[in-house]
Amino acid sequence: MGNIQQGLENLKRHIKIAPEAPGVYRMLGENDEVLYVGKAKNIKKRIVAYSHFDKLPIRLQRMVSQIKRMEFIIVENEAKALLMENELIKELEPKYNILLKDDKTFPHLVIDVTSKFPSLRKYRGKRQDKNKYFGPFASVTAVNSVLDIVQKAFLLRSCRDGVFNNRQRPCLMYQIKRCSAPCVGRISEEDYKQLVQEAIDFLEGKNTKLQEELSVQMNEASERLDYETALVLRDRIKALASVQRGNNVEYADIKSVDMIALVRKNNLVCIQVFFIRSGQNCGNAPYFPKQIEDADDNEILEAFLSSFYSSHIPPKEIVLSQEIENKEFLEEALSTRINTYQKGNKAHIINMVKANAEASIDRKIAEQASVKSNLEEMVKWFDLPRIPQRIEIYDNSHNQGSFAIGAMVVATPEGFDKKSYRQFNIKESDFNHRQGENDFKRHPEASAGARNAATQSQKIINQDDFLMMKEVLLRRFARMTPENKPDVILLDGGLGQLHAVHEALKDFDLSGIAIIAISKGPDRNAGKEFYHQFGKESFSLPFQSPIAFYLQNLRDEAHRFAIGTHRARRAKSISKSKLDEIEGIGARRKRDLLNYFGSVEEISQSSIKDLQKVVGISKKTAEKIYNYFHF
Repeated sequence: MGNIQQGLENLKRHIKIAPEAPGVYRMLGENDEVLYVGKAKNIKKRIVAYSHFDKLPIRLQRMVSQIKRMEFIIVENEAKALLMENELIKELEPKYNILLKDDKTFPHLVIDVTSKFPSLRKYRGKRQDKNKYFGPFASVTAVNSVLDIVQKAFLLRSCRDGVFNNRQRPCLMYQIKRCSAPCVGRISEEDYKQLVQEAIDFLEGKNTKLQEELSVQMNEASERLDYETALVLRDRIKALASVQRGNNVEYADIKSVDMIALVRKNNLVCIQVFFIRSGQNCGNAPYFPKQIEDADDNEILEAFLSSFYSSHIPPKEIVLSQEIENKEFLEEALSTRINTYQKGNKAHIINMVKANAEASIDRKIAEQASVKSNLEEMVKWFDLPRIPQRIEIYDNSHNQGSFAIGAMVVATPEGFDKKSYRQFNIKESDFNHRQGENDFKRHPEASAGARNAATQSQKIINQDDFLMMKEVLLRRFARMTPENKPDVILLDGGLGQLHAVHEALKDFDLSGIAIIAISKGPDRNAGKEFYHQFGKESFSLPFQSPIAFYLQNLRDEAHRFAIGTHRARRAKSISKSKLDEIEGIGARRKRDLLNYFGSVEEISQSSIKDLQKVVGISKKTAEKIYNYFHF
């Protein structure tokens, strides 16, 4: 702990000049290190609370003792203060703020009501226009389930505008009765807008008599012998009936509510969120905040609400498992109601949410125990100085040397840290200055296969996995800081990779870093891999042991990430090279062509006459495209 008296004096000095206005305050320590970022409706009144030192938890006492100075930012209102606070916390990651790892966006359904014939589709991201959004849904499975029902019941199109505007006949969605085919005039604009409004009312839980109205319409269609219309209406009624059967009566009267419960156990805190929209449970998600040492439930819950709803649209009501102190501030900032219930239906549901939080935290504890056990085994088998806090796993992927990718994934005692994953695009020119090297002359113990690969690299540099790995590690270590220094580097490869990496990193400080290469065992059997460390004899782990499975999982995750990024780069390059090299084809024409034909392959097989059907493609341009693919 720092100098308590000095910290308090510095705090009180800033209280005198603090503004009595809404805004954000920053507490700074030695060398302007950001200790804490907070928000307040009245900054002066808020920071006075920190001067009551004896009433603070130990964590905040430690913080106050380290204060050197403070900075204030005045904003217009509580909402702006909340947004700015979260931007600063995510950017600076202050050591005394409770941090929420929330880098995921939830899927929504969106109807583009500004269009002549609005479409219904899935969407991720911020709401930035006047469209109608419904959700969030906690998983793709949940949103797909609702999308399927709505398509059956309301027959709205789901295609993009580029495809819609260029259709000449109905697509498969019309044939399977999931769309009314407005693209080719099978429904009038007026009737289609009626479907859109019915879908909106249904998703908002407003139209409770829709099934009755459709039943009347079906009977009327049958009486006038319009059996085709009657069958369509019957299928819509069936789809709506399936929703009614699937709905839980507990949620029937709940329109737009997030249910949030907090549970604490074994120095862990789990916050469980249930999304309930229009009488339907749209799924749930658990969160495990970090840096919660000595923080009480009230502080953690308030920090969660501030962080979570800075990137997610709040519902009309938030129901909590317990009261919070700054309820009015958060209600004002989020433009919603925050409530707790001791009895009634919502009290029953929040207790169920709390039970889910307890189950999530039990699973987390079990997972951490398993990971901890495996990390302790790593210490024993690989002679590590301590339990590793950061393991970096590397793999390469290329297609006969083309579209080469180096991939790095990161594992911690909490699991995979996907925010720290990195990809390295490898170009042939990256290797040219190393072409004359033959590292394996220095290492006669390297396998014959490794030496042969080094020789082959003189002819085909961009296929040499050893040089690729060296390039990746050099670029990674050039940007290494004390904060992201790994304890273990795990390589997918054998002695060749191991020696290549040690040679590449000879000018870096490798103290405290264990470099381990993992190679396939006999007949490339999983579970019989060999492990190699510099200056040590290679060995294999006990077959089907937990530590062997753990290391295989680390390697497989790196392989999955490498393959995925390689395929994405290859796909992007292929579509770019085959269209962007054609004179007169810019971004807009490329988009229109792809929207119309669906793929580059279809474009390459199209006639000049077919190419001219795309809006903006003249006969001259069509001839250029045709000639490019055929001559």
